[in-house]
Amino acid sequence: MTLTPLRIALLTVSDTRNEETDRSGKYLAEQITSAGHTMAEKKIILPDDIYQIRALVSRWVASDNVQVIIISGGTGLTGRDGTPEAIKPLLDKEIEGFGELFRTLSFNEIKTSTIQSRALGGIANATFIFCIPGSPGACRTAWESILKEQLDSRNKPCNFVELMPRLREI
Repeated sequence: MTLTPLRIALLTVSDTRNEETDRSGKYLAEQITSAGHTMAEKKIILPDDIYQIRALVSRWVASDNVQVIIISGGTGLTGRDGTPEAIKPLLDKEIEGFGELFRTLSFNEIKTSTIQSRALGGIANATFIFCIPGSPGACRTAWESILKEQLDSRNKPCNFVELMPRLREI
């Protein structure tokens, strides 16, 4: 069985990082392409502003060129962390298990600090959206332990890719 390459958009949300210091964005971009997927679009850095995040993600959700959106950063508890608030109103369905599994896996690495993560997964207009913490370790956990397999059409017993044709059914 061969891989079905996906068109993935990548966004880093941060008030403090830039293109040079965004290790998480670089890691995810490398993993996406090395896994055989296409980088549909990459926004290096967008500030922690729910309306700017929502506007960009809305454009990607409306595009036929984007099948998956991965957002790193802005999922914490500080006043500026607003990625979940930006994304939740756009979702048609939330994938509760994504955040639950992410926090379970993170517990093995960072113990109870994982409770501060508001990792989120969902579907909007047949586009998968995943919001993950912006630390390099968190991005590695999300990619290696969840997204890499679920975005691979060869993963069995099931994966997100095989659901894509049916997401638009009413």
